[in-house]
Amino acid sequence: MTASLPRQAAPPDEPHRPAENPRHKAERRALTLLIIVLLIGIPAGYLVISANQSRDSGKDKEQKYSATGLTAGWPSKVQRRLYQVPVPHPADRIAYYETNNWKTSRLYTQFRTNSAGLDSFLESMEVSRDDLRKGDISISARDQKITGWTFTGPGPWWGLTHKQKNPAPTQDVVVNLADPNFPMVYVVSRTVP
Repeated sequence: MTASLPRQAAPPDEPHRPAENPRHKAERRALTLLIIVLLIGIPAGYLVISANQSRDSGKDKEQKYSATGLTAGWPSKVQRRLYQVPVPHPADRIAYYETNNWKTSRLYTQFRTNSAGLDSFLESMEVSRDDLRKGDISISARDQKITGWTFTGPGPWWGLTHKQKNPAPTQDVVVNLADPNFPMVYVVSRTVP
């Protein structure tokens, strides 16, 4: 035989609540559902958006770093500062390519500028037109092969090598003065990490 437990009576000072009407019950459930959706949906939506942005960023970086030759456009400001390649204004036909390994990092850059732009570029490297030597193709055959540059077209071709003490980069510069008003400049800047 089981013993039954006595029931506890409701406290006398608590008023009796009336039964909840169906409309109020539906409103309360809708409010609860809205709160749950907001607490779960907003963070989940944020995660989806963030994941898509991260994936897109990764694709952009993958495309940039999987390049195997010159890419049209300006090198980043960080690259220009690190490799000390101050592309002058105005300039067009700009392209660049960066390679990195444990031994040497290189930035290959080409651009066309005007006569004043060439002087400004050389001056920023702390050299001048007087340092250019006619017929000096200072960019190695290896570097020409990597970029696809050929220095056999109409010239005259002028070049120089600007050596600096590590960690500052060394720059090999070749200038095509076939059109002296709009010289084409080729630069290989290399640095040892």
